[in-house]
Amino acid sequence: MLVSGCTENSEEINEQDSEIDSKQAPEQQTVVVGVGPWGTAYSSSYVLKQVLEEAGYNVELDFVDIGVAYQGVVLGDLDCYTDAWIPVCHEKYMEKYGDQLELLGYNMNGTRIGMIVPAYVPIDSIDELKGHAEEFDGKIISIEPGSGTVRMSGQAIEDYGLEGYELVTGSEVGMLSELKGAIENEEWIVITGWTPHWKFSRWDLKYLDDPKNVYGDDEYIGTIARIGFKEDIPGAYAILDRFHWEVEDMNWVMYEVEKGASDEEAAAMWIENNPEKVAEWLGEE
Repeated sequence: MLVSGCTENSEEINEQDSEIDSKQAPEQQTVVVGVGPWGTAYSSSYVLKQVLEEAGYNVELDFVDIGVAYQGVVLGDLDCYTDAWIPVCHEKYMEKYGDQLELLGYNMNGTRIGMIVPAYVPIDSIDELKGHAEEFDGKIISIEPGSGTVRMSGQAIEDYGLEGYELVTGSEVGMLSELKGAIENEEWIVITGWTPHWKFSRWDLKYLDDPKNVYGDDEYIGTIARIGFKEDIPGAYAILDRFHWEVEDMNWVMYEVEKGASDEEAAAMWIENNPEKVAEWLGEE
């Protein structure tokens, strides 16, 4: 559960301004960025890649599952990962690996995770799922089995006593395909979802209230880095330390991809439209 102290601690971390000049970057240094299998990870990673390249670095994106991302940072196979959902969603990974990596703090505040239904479904709370398993075909549609979202959703089924429901795991793409098909036919469907995400721009959706607070309060998305990254590539580290943006920024990038842009194109358009923020990350302001 996120308490006020968690947010304050994350802000304190980020308020420790780096004294390293990011413009002193050797041109041949390579930064390896881990990318998880979700739109949030894709958007932040592709934007960060192009910003680091603008600063003179070579950047490699390594596409990995969430557990491998944390392991990769710990082992030094990855320099950083920008999609750590803290404190609840990735709690187990931070408990296991937190003392073997560096948390730079938040790169985005105000995120959220929970169960979501189309606005036309006439229930408003997870509690109300009970007694409606038939209408939902006994399924709660989710994503990859190793994700914190799946872990919390399994706990929600247990804590709320949702007998008759099965947590169906798969992928973000598969979950959204199920959601699209159900909405087109005005069928009942419940998925596990999060903010930021482009689905809220495309469809009229609502979170189900979570009176037992299984999914916690607001999360933040953090940046983690391998131990020694600051000393090895200080300029790139300084950029990561200044890398903060808003939910609306990420939503914009993800929705452009949904409308047909490639990840590279969407990132480039966002960067072109936000020169002041990029300059801030680069230490030019």
